Amino acid sequence: MNVDWLLAYDPVLLALGATLFTWGVTALGASLVFFFKTINRRVLNLMLGFAAGVMIAASFWSLLAPAIEMEEAKGSPYVWLPAVVGFLMGGAFLLLIDKLLPHVHNRLSIEKSEGIKTSWERSVLLIMAITLHNIPEGLAIGVAFGALAHSPDPAVLSGAIILAIGIGLQNFPEGTAVSVPLRREGFSRRKAFFYGQLSALVEPIAGVLGAYLVVSVTPVLPYALSFAAGAMIFVVVEELIPESQTGNETDLSTIGAMIGFAVMMLLDVALG
Repeated sequence: MNVDWLLAYDPVLLALGATLFTWGVTALGASLVFFFKTINRRVLNLMLGFAAGVMIAASFWSLLAPAIEMEEAKGSPYVWLPAVVGFLMGGAFLLLIDKLLPHVHNRLSIEKSEGIKTSWERSVLLIMAITLHNIPEGLAIGVAFGALAHSPDPAVLSGAIILAIGIGLQNFPEGTAVSVPLRREGFSRRKAFFYGQLSALVEPIAGVLGAYLVVSVTPVLPYALSFAAGAMIFVVVEELIPESQTGNETDLSTIGAMIGFAVMMLLDVALG
């Protein structure tokens, strides 16, 4: 992958471009609402399983492994420390937001909404749930590109691009998983699409913030990478896996997760 020419650009700008790409893929997934009012549960389980597999693989290959390698390169006697601390902090951060931000998971009724209690309609709570889970994806991409400020290496750039591609791939089913349920809630196709793609608006914001933080504070990089990994794993376990197991065709979600993991691993190891 010849991407050396991109090294001339500011890492924060690259992070913005990459997260705008993942936002666009979410919009592409949301656009399926123009063609379908519902989506086959088996197909959706397969797609969500794929998304989970991609995020699990990205969390290790693109985030945790580089964080550990950075500590090893420093000669630190505690190479595991940033990975463990950052990972747990990422999960704790998402848990805190999960407890505070009003939202409801697609598979549950409004009576089982989480976060601070509000009078918001179920459709709004559905949008909030997906928006919440897009934060770590944008953050992960931003941190990966922000690393270029301290290590302007083509391999680092390739890894960041591959991470963005992988997250983009799994954003497609996420866009569908928002817009189609909104259509069932009574939204017009245009409104369902609009709110489906809008749920990913937080990705460019989180991406720019993550990149800027890493560019500004060098020692935080291994912790930031691990933080993003922990946040993504929280999303996988909290939302994607349970949602993909809805219905009787749970084998398909497992197959999807295996394929998603393999695809992301292939991208990262073979092309990174």
